[in-house]
Amino acid sequence: MRQLTTKPGAAKARTLAPIAPITFRLPKVGQLDPYFGGTRTFWNERVLPTERNNFNPPVKSRVIKQPGAKTGIRFIDFASALAWFEAQENHGPVAA
Repeated sequence: MRQLTTKPGAAKARTLAPIAPITFRLPKVGQLDPYFGGTRTFWNERVLPTERNNFNPPVKSRVIKQPGAKTGIRFIDFASALAWFEAQENHGPVAA
């Protein structure tokens, strides 16, 4: 039987640190986002201006649409979402 040997200075397995995205899409109905586990309703309550948040959404988002299109794709700012979650750790339980 042949034996595998590792020579000194041989390349070792590299582990890569996970890279945070810049944005992520608003999840489809019935699905969760892959980073925080939020539903579409959860994120809409945090990215859309409503009376509940005094028309000042706590998480930033952008809608990208083609010229002339009626609808577009909503992208949630990852850093803004992460900052919101970190702020919730300091303020007790998250209100739904």
